Order: sequence, then structure tokens, then C-alpha cells
Amino acid sequence: MMRPLKDIALALQFMTRLPIRFESLDPGDLRRAAAWFPLIGALIGGLASLLYQLFIPHLERPLCALLVVLFLVLVTGGLHEDGLADCADAFGGGWTREDRLRIMRDSRIGTFGAIALIFSLGSRILLLASIPATQVTAYLISAAALSRWTPLPLSAALPSARGPEGQGGRLAGRTTGFAVGIGTALSMGVIWYLLRTSAWQPCVAALVVTLLNGAYFWRRIGGITGDCMGATIQITEVAVYLCGAWNR
Repeated sequence: MMRPLKDIALALQFMTRLPIRFESLDPGDLRRAAAWFPLIGALIGGLASLLYQLFIPHLERPLCALLVVLFLVLVTGGLHEDGLADCADAFGGGWTREDRLRIMRDSRIGTFGAIALIFSLGSRILLLASIPATQVTAYLISAAALSRWTPLPLSAALPSARGPEGQGGRLAGRTTGFAVGIGTALSMGVIWYLLRTSAWQPCVAALVVTLLNGAYFWRRIGGITGDCMGATIQITEVAVYLCGAWNR
């Protein structure tokens, strides 16, 4: 039982900025711990939904949505937003594979990255405010779990565009089919429990985003990086919220 618990702890430590640190964990085990990413996503979504329920009796829905999105950014330390911005700058401004990988390494944010962040934050706030009030909790948890599922098939199918360096190099091309299976079962269980007959729509949306992004990354840089996974997480989250707003 200790190994799964350590893997869950490592996934929690990697995916969040919660003040919980475990010194005995080995970062090299991340490819196995990735199986629990959807579980960590469900935890993040659950905390966000509790915050939403706390605010909604006292504040208008757009303001509640703003505070929830702010919480989601803070609890992950902007990890996925950083990946989205880096990818937008790299693919928007890089002419060659080498240019794109170089731009992704640059900590500075460019025009394309700023535009991507504005659209990501703005769309999440607007869509959360548009989802029927009784369904917000279900879609918050489902989006967080499904979006954290997307790195599993990406890293199982695609190699690292940079080799072994970086966080992406610990996962890309190394995630096992067993880890993908565990993560898929976890995310599907959560989503079907929460959304019932409507669950197929966010599942299809997440699958389409993953397939399209994976094909794009393969064509443009010959693999994936940690930033690519973060960008896919962000886009999937928006896509799941869109499913909730669409069905109002």
C-alpha cells in the first residue's frame, strides 16, 4: 500500500502548490505517479467547488466565477497557464523547430502568450458564470479531472521533444499503458458519477483536444514538452466548461 500512497503524494506535490512537501519522494517515479493526476484534478476541482458554494449565497455569479478561477490559478502556481503562454509564444512566433523550443525556454511572456492567457482566463470566467448553477460543482470537478487526464495519453504516445531534460522529459515517451489505464478509469468514474448521461460530451471534447494537440505538437516539434502538456490541460478545461454552458 505504501507505493500507491507515495505515488499519490508525488502527483499532489507535482500538480499543486499546496503547502505539503514529502522529502522522501523520488521525482524519477513521476511516470508512475502520473496515473493519479486525474485524482489530484478531482481534488482541486472539489476544493474549487467548495469555494464556489461558500461565495454563491453572497456574491453575483460572475464574481464567484472570477474568485474560483483565481483559486485554480493559485493552487497550481500558474503551472498550466505558464505552459499555455509559452506554447502560444513558441508556436505563434517560432519559424523552425529549434526556434519554438528556444522560445518555450524563455521565461519572458510575449504577445501571443499574453493573448492566450487573456482568452483562457476570460473564457473560463464567462463559461463558469454561464453553466446552470446546479451543475457548476459537477463541471468544476469533471473539468479538473479530465484536463489532468490529458498528459497521460500524450506522454504515452509521444516522445520528449527535448530529450530527458525538464519535467516533460520525465513523462514523455515513458508513461506506461498501465498508468494510462488507471488514470482513464479514475477520470471516467468521476465524470460519469457526476454528469451521468451528459458525461459523454466532455469526454469526447477532452479526447478531441488531446488528439488534435498531440498531432499538432508532433508535426511542429516532433514530440511534446511539459509546456505542451500544460497548454493541453488549459484548453481541455475550457472545452469541458463549454460543454456545460452549451447544455444550459
